[in-house]
Amino acid sequence: MVSVTDIENIIFHGGKLEISAEAYAKMLDCYEFLESFAKDRVIYGINTGFGPMAQWRVSDANLKQLQYNIIRSHATGAGEPLDDDSVRSAMVARVGTFLQCRSGVHPSVVRLLTEFINRNIIPYIPRHGSVGASGDLVQLAHIALCLIGEGKVRYHGQWTPTAQMMAAEGLEPMQIYVREGLSVTNGTSIMTGIGVLNYVFARRLLDWSVLAAVWMNEIASSFDDWMSEPENVCRRQPGQQVTARQMRELARGSQCLQKREHELYDPANNQADYFEHKVQAYYSLRCTPQILGPVYDTLQNAADTLNRELNSACDNPIIDPDTRNVYHGGNFHGDYISLEQDKMKIAVTRLAMTAERQLNYLCHDRINGILPPFLNLGVLGLNYGIQACQFTATSTTAECQTLSMPNYVHSIPNNNDNQDIVSMGTNSALLCRQVIDNAYQVMAIHFIAMAQATDCLGIADRLAPATRAAYDAARQICPKFVEDTPFYEEISKMESHLRNHPINLK
Repeated sequence: MVSVTDIENIIFHGGKLEISAEAYAKMLDCYEFLESFAKDRVIYGINTGFGPMAQWRVSDANLKQLQYNIIRSHATGAGEPLDDDSVRSAMVARVGTFLQCRSGVHPSVVRLLTEFINRNIIPYIPRHGSVGASGDLVQLAHIALCLIGEGKVRYHGQWTPTAQMMAAEGLEPMQIYVREGLSVTNGTSIMTGIGVLNYVFARRLLDWSVLAAVWMNEIASSFDDWMSEPENVCRRQPGQQVTARQMRELARGSQCLQKREHELYDPANNQADYFEHKVQAYYSLRCTPQILGPVYDTLQNAADTLNRELNSACDNPIIDPDTRNVYHGGNFHGDYISLEQDKMKIAVTRLAMTAERQLNYLCHDRINGILPPFLNLGVLGLNYGIQACQFTATSTTAECQTLSMPNYVHSIPNNNDNQDIVSMGTNSALLCRQVIDNAYQVMAIHFIAMAQATDCLGIADRLAPATRAAYDAARQICPKFVEDTPFYEEISKMESHLRNHPINLK
């Protein structure tokens, strides 16, 4: 079994992929069954052409060449290469498919893939090429090209001919036995690998957003009943209840939040005809359990789908030594991942919109009524605070909104209409990645602003321990400012901090 958590450990914590002897034995059994079964039978991609060319039988003399041909002919990607982490994640996802023992590959394929993963050898995979229907054919072909000793890999930080790397590492190229070329190239592993990392970073961002919601309400000295258990438990949505609970835990120890029963419910304090302090905070502050709860549920569903996909046989045909048969179908179709990535990017865009609205509250003195315009501690008119930072956050949020148009429904027939409806799953995952990256930039600006607002009000010592720790970290990156200063380096550093220092709310 391979899980999202396993990949996170491998990519970010130096973990190694380990395959048991029992798993290798089962793969060998599946391979040996296929080798025997394929004799005197017509099986797609073993002794036929590929795609619409499947109507042509391939002679026995050319069967190995057939497998090499699909690798070489499909290594046609374009654009910038995928980042190293996404490639490693995709290779782990491919191993997960082979561990199902339904692909018929020789175990040596998995051994070589595992060596690439554990030795941090990164095949060159261009960004563009997959329609996500017969799987990620083009991008996976680039992995397969490196496995057969061709193409190039990132090795010790440099793009290096694969053959040269293999000689240096003492590795042997992948051999073709029955259908290794088709098996490596056919499946959803690229979109799944990218999707796993998208989930990891989106979940980290959600945790920071939950903390930001608490911090914002501290800045506004809101009444705290919006996150109370009785308020949220009667809305029977799991994400809202989890989010409200997390907020209560983060707010523990705060001296900034107010108790409604001490103020508005106490006749001694509620006799005024007009209340200067807002009876109810703006929606972007007090509705955060209801806004971020659906984001939580969406990410949980994405994680469940990704975990199932990591442990699925997602190529074609399916080799089943248990029933002693070979089944032709479409397990390579990427709809599950494509739809979840679209849902995830919509949810993350909503998260970015919430942060942008909270930032607007901090900047807009006529709305908040307690802070100087744009958190400006200098001379009004001469100095500008974070006025221009808000431009960046607004622009970036707007781009997220545009990118959130579902990609799952953008099917274009191709492959002589053999692939007449496709998932565009890898495109969906890459667009989701862009939305997540954008949202981190918005959140970085928001954290800089919350730290400045805290200093404007002089409430750092009254924050909850959790939000005080976030304030201290933000001030290490961006100290309190009075005079105008460029912020681009601080924004970048804050973004890196949020990405790489998860708070892992439970």
